Order: sequence, then C-alpha cells, then structure tokens
Amino acid sequence: MSGKRPALGKGLSALLPDIEEATRKPVPVASDDEFIDDGHSTGFIAHLSVDAIDSNPHQPRTAFDPGTMKELADSITEKGIIQPITVRRHGSRYQLVSGERRLRACKDAGLATIPAYIVDVRTDEEMLELALIENIQREHLNPVEIAESYRILIEEFGYAQEEVARKVGKDRTTVVNFIRLLNLPPQIKDSLRNNELSMGHARALLGAPDTRTRTAIWKKIIKQGLSVRRVEELVREAANRQGKTTGKKSQSLDPATESILEQLRPVLGTKVTLQMKKDGSGRLILDFYSREDLERLLELFLSIRS
Repeated sequence: MSGKRPALGKGLSALLPDIEEATRKPVPVASDDEFIDDGHSTGFIAHLSVDAIDSNPHQPRTAFDPGTMKELADSITEKGIIQPITVRRHGSRYQLVSGERRLRACKDAGLATIPAYIVDVRTDEEMLELALIENIQREHLNPVEIAESYRILIEEFGYAQEEVARKVGKDRTTVVNFIRLLNLPPQIKDSLRNNELSMGHARALLGAPDTRTRTAIWKKIIKQGLSVRRVEELVREAANRQGKTTGKKSQSLDPATESILEQLRPVLGTKVTLQMKKDGSGRLILDFYSREDLERLLELFLSIRS
C-alpha cells in the first residue's frame, strides 16, 4: 500500500488526544446515554457489543498464552475492564485498532459489551498504520512480532527505516536489529517468541556463518542455558574455523583490523572475509547461503543508502 500519510505525521496524540486521560480509571457500566454510541461521533468512549467488533487484519500479536489469557479473563470478571480497547467505525460495525487480548478475554469472561475508544480513522491504510504503531508502542509484543510489524511498515507502506524509527520512538539501529531477526530459521524464531531465547542470544546467532551453525549453537543454548557472551564466543570460533577451511586466515590480520572484522559479522549477519594487501588495499568478501539471504543483504545496503 502506498500514498501520503499526513495524519500519522502528527503522531499518535493527534489521533488519540484524550485516550491516556480517559483510561486512567475504570469506565462505569453503561447506565445512561453518556456511554452509548450515537452511531457517528468519534473521540469518546462507548460500551460496544463484543459481537459487533471485527478483528484487526494486521494484528501484530500472534501468540496468546492460554494461562495469561485465563488470568486476564478472571481479572475482568472480578474488576471489569480498566483500559478501553481502541476501534474505528467500519460500516455498521467496528474494526479493532488495538486491544486484541482484552477483547478475547472479555469474550472468554462472557461479557456482552466492552468499553472502546472510537477513533476517527477513515481509510484502511491509515487504520493499519495506526494499529501497528500503537501496538508496537503500547503492547508487550515479543521480538519477532515487533520485527514483523516493522517489516509490514517498510514493505507494505513504503516507510524508510529512519521513518519507522521516528514513528515508534526508537533509533534506526534498533529497527534494523529487529528486522534482521526475521532471517533466523523458523525454529529459532519460535524459541524467541516463546521466551526461550533473549534478544541478545538471537542477535549473537545472526553473526554465525550459516544456518547450520546457527541451529547447532541454538540447540546448545536450549540444552545448556548458555549466556549471551558464551554464544558470541561460539559464533566467533565457528567463523574462524570456516575462514581456515577456505584458506583465508583472519588470524593473520593485525588486531585492529581483526576487531573491525568481528564488528562487521554481527552487523551483516553473515560470514565476512577480508583479504588485505601490503599497501592497505584489499577485498571484503561476504558469504550468502540462499537467494533470500542475498536479498536480505541487498535490503540492508539499500537501507544505508536511504
């Protein structure tokens, strides 16, 4: 999707001017017209039928732990909804912008209505952008869900990495590091989703020379509970071994150059080999292991150019 994005340029506060103030205390059960939707107004909280709210097609959260969902449903049964969900009008119905967990838990608790902040978002593009950005900022997403959200903003909405970083209040390096997680093998991404791996472990694995090595080290992390520092050591050892087998011995480099090489590997997420001449010139060789890996490197370099 493409086009201008004037509304989001103003930030979330322009679209949700009163949501923080409105959600500081529980919303009373609807007892008068104050909390009943009039069918056309926006920028206020109303009690809506849970059956009238459709899911967000770009819901960033993909993992819903049954245990925590039950806890949330029990809490809602006892204390009610503390923070309203956010929706937009969608024909005669509503479309969820954020609050998927609360909506699901509300249904599990058997409630017929839920307090919802109705925002003035009229186009699909604006709604999807707002949904991703608000969820990234407000919800506790796992690293893979955040990475996927960044990818959608870049690939489907044409954002530059710098623009994504500005929208979500992060620096560009952070955005790049999250996106690189999507290049991990599926089983490693699943471990990251399930909190078996930390972000530090995942970033270290990206520096391994190939998928086979990443998977082997990942298995050791799961079985032995390795620290991030130990994983970084294993990745460096694996990269050095591969350098020896190809006859390009990184250990012959001076310490300063070797340090540069070690910093390049995790940034580029692949094996990096340096061949230097006596006059200081040389060749920097990057390995890739599939067409997808090559395209990933291209995207990385294009992002630097932009």
